Amino acid sequence: MCCSGTINHYQSCLRLVPIFQGMTDDEIQKLQKVTISRCYKKGELIFQEGESSDTLFIVHQGLIKLSKLNEEGKEQIIRLLFPGDFFGQFALLQNSNHYANAEAVEKTTVCLIDKIAFIKKLGKNPMMALHFINELNNRLSRADEWISLLSLMEVEKRLARVILLFFEKDNSNSNEFTLPLTRKDLASLIGTTPETLSRKLLSFAKKKVITVKRHRVIQVLNVDQLKQLAGGY
Repeated sequence: MCCSGTINHYQSCLRLVPIFQGMTDDEIQKLQKVTISRCYKKGELIFQEGESSDTLFIVHQGLIKLSKLNEEGKEQIIRLLFPGDFFGQFALLQNSNHYANAEAVEKTTVCLIDKIAFIKKLGKNPMMALHFINELNNRLSRADEWISLLSLMEVEKRLARVILLFFEKDNSNSNEFTLPLTRKDLASLIGTTPETLSRKLLSFAKKKVITVKRHRVIQVLNVDQLKQLAGGY
């Protein structure tokens, strides 16, 4: 772990999360007092599958992957978490254990809110509780969409959608971005093999949709065509 401490109010990740929108400065400051910050190095585990949870986690900066291992020890990436995303809520609310591993894909800062304090805040703030329910509903909808994507769409469409996701999450205002995942992890995310992934990337390049440049750098040449490949994304 590379750092820890109390989050500065004006830099707080609490403002990034939909469930805390609409809270007053006084409410934010009170919740801030039970919020701490931890920084994780690339490849460092935040928690492991089966561990108990008494914390709500919020991504402040960086990228996290949630994954599970099958009986053969092969990793399957379930989803990626970007700044503003929260996780750990199911284990927190149901007094159950984490269902997956959480690992920092790059240097990542996470805000942690104590379970008891969070539950109390939900009980005293009906609007925040409503936002929390709405966000959980959105999370379930996105999970259903992702399951449909993996089971019904061809690899080409899955890859196009993931490239668009990273492209839209990039804040450089450029047509280039660096893939935060290795090809092995990217293949796991879209449910294919690294070999098939490489062939599809080459196919996209031949169609002049993207250019695969130096180390994991992708240049998007035709966003509209990429969206068509994604199935009307």
